[in-house]
Amino acid sequence: MSRWRPPSPRSTAIITREGFERLKAELDHLWHVLRPQVVKALAAAAAEGDRSENAEYIYRKRQLGEIDRRARYLSKRIPDLKVAEGLPGDPGLVFFGARIELENVDTGEIVHYRIVGPDETDAKRGWISIDSPLARAALKRRVDDEFNVELPHGPAAFAIIGIEYA
Repeated sequence: MSRWRPPSPRSTAIITREGFERLKAELDHLWHVLRPQVVKALAAAAAEGDRSENAEYIYRKRQLGEIDRRARYLSKRIPDLKVAEGLPGDPGLVFFGARIELENVDTGEIVHYRIVGPDETDAKRGWISIDSPLARAALKRRVDDEFNVELPHGPAAFAIIGIEYA
């Protein structure tokens, strides 16, 4: 029996200018700062002798692999990304980059989100991916529009209270 799995759907290749600059800075940091430090530490650990039982050597090899994997991903992903700049044609509608204020119709709870690319999501800051069910349901809606969305914990109904673009 094989372990073949169908490829996961590709995420949307759109990003904000700040997110794009952050990814480029991360790639630069990995290549020019972090990787040389780990290579130097790996060489020092390798010089200690028997590598099969050298925990420092094993750890540094694994760390170097993680750095290379992330750098390879960023090197392939960054050229594919399209930076979305400027305001949309109708700033009264929800589009990519919008900061939205939503009210849960059932509970009255008010939440704030910013719709960003999948490479820059951050739950602590309230940044949700444009590929998320909530963002997809909110797209092209106006203030006072209500919509239903299927969330992981079940269906929910939201009303848009505010839309703002930075």
